[in-house]
Amino acid sequence: NKQAKGKVRELLDKINEKDDMDQVCDNLGLNKIMDHDIKTLSGGEMQRVAIAATVLKKANIYIFDEPTSYLDIKQRLIVSKFIKNLADEDTSVLVIEHDLVALDYMTNLIHIMYGKEGCYGVVSLPKPARVGINTYLDGFLRDENIRFRDSHIKFDVKIPFEESKMVNLTTWPELSKKLGKFSLKASSGEIYRNEIVGILGENAIGKTTFVKILAGELKPDSGVIDSELKVAYKPQYIDTDSDELVIIYLANAFRKYVNQIVKPLGISLLQGKKLNELSGGQLQRVSIAKALSQDANLVLLDEPSAYLDVEQRLLVSKVIRNVVDMSGFSVLVVDHDLVFLDYLSNRLLVFDGETSVSGSANGPFNMEKGMNSLLTEVNITLRRDKDSGRPRINKPGSQKDQQQKKSGNLYYA
Repeated sequence: NKQAKGKVRELLDKINEKDDMDQVCDNLGLNKIMDHDIKTLSGGEMQRVAIAATVLKKANIYIFDEPTSYLDIKQRLIVSKFIKNLADEDTSVLVIEHDLVALDYMTNLIHIMYGKEGCYGVVSLPKPARVGINTYLDGFLRDENIRFRDSHIKFDVKIPFEESKMVNLTTWPELSKKLGKFSLKASSGEIYRNEIVGILGENAIGKTTFVKILAGELKPDSGVIDSELKVAYKPQYIDTDSDELVIIYLANAFRKYVNQIVKPLGISLLQGKKLNELSGGQLQRVSIAKALSQDANLVLLDEPSAYLDVEQRLLVSKVIRNVVDMSGFSVLVVDHDLVFLDYLSNRLLVFDGETSVSGSANGPFNMEKGMNSLLTEVNITLRRDKDSGRPRINKPGSQKDQQQKKSGNLYYA
């Protein structure tokens, strides 16, 4: 809330109508920031304070509009569990959300919204969560006989990398970097040609710092990066001040990749606009197109799913995958959307440590090992939906959940 002033504790005390403020703040991980001024909070911290402020009011229905925005992958899973547990005999919850893993976990019923951006929207009849999300991915409302998307999206089971057959693109040695009070250490690693490596980890743990080192924007304190590597970089925060026209900014994409990038990302309609006139989602798509169309061996994408709706995230992931398969370069993707990373990644680079204090990067690992390290921390297991192949969170304590925890395979590859 831009109008809110004072400390977090003061704000929550003012609106608190319940006796469980300490429990709510503990569940949302707010205890360490209770005495912080609201103006100094990060986007993720502010989001969790807003969720707490909503829940501390007495109500029969709670409405959350994109509650996982600005949250890292671990916080998304924690908030999803928290919101799911709000519903009872006297309380209903309505959630608008673009993260399909979180949405699936939180909800019992789904309404699909479709239409044409800026023109009209239609709300479907309610469906059970699993059926609703699979219908959305399929693009066809069978009971209403309406096709709202030309293609259906399926999560194919990936064939594991045979590393002995892969050609190495680049390697990095052990790296270290200190920025103020924060320190980052990265173990040595490598990227193969024609692969997509996802990067997992909490906020403020060094992911962007590591990517900037690979991009040549930061020099490591120890370790040397391959200076011959041609790198294209889409930063997390995109400059919006330029009045350059999209068609000029993306000259290379319009010249070489009209069918592969420009048309699928809906950029043709934006070509006459200036960069500073674009919305967050439009600017994100333009920036992704810029990075993918450059003459590079390695493309670095920092949070490409931010500001994009479900449809756009799935489109972007298909475009990235298709361009990589066609052009042969490699991509490193930092993101917090599990469905997005699961669909895209061949392997995972995993960051852990203490937020804003120290971080360490390990890997890249195969998908199973990388996901297991994250899921162990948040104590959940994932299975694959039998129809769409998408990842779904198992109900805690269910037979499937217990079975996967016993086997040590929390991520069903």
